[in-house]
Amino acid sequence: MDAAVRAIALDRRRDILSLVATQELSAGAIAAHFDVTRPAISQHLSVLKDAGLVAERREGTRRLYSARPQGLAQLRAFLETFWDARLRRLQRAAEASERSTRHAIRRNRCRRPRDQDQRKT
Repeated sequence: MDAAVRAIALDRRRDILSLVATQELSAGAIAAHFDVTRPAISQHLSVLKDAGLVAERREGTRRLYSARPQGLAQLRAFLETFWDARLRRLQRAAEASERSTRHAIRRNRCRRPRDQDQRKT
């Protein structure tokens, strides 16, 4: 998981990962999306591949790259624990607020007749 975190720490690598998430692309096609050299893109692809986030397939002399969703699975599971914990806290806060609101409404309903009686006198 540490390698995956380091690999996606750079914006450029996240952008590359997004490009190959939906289609298989050659290094040249990937490089065409960026204002950097092909060797620089190859270096980024190598880091992504070593981290298990990108798969490489040879077709003749070309190398084609695609995202490996299973490579992100461990990272995703780790991040979801934080997301799930935040959602649970938010849910508890919302439920507490709802209980408090219901209690206040019930309390106000009980007070209304007295308030109305006091206004009449």
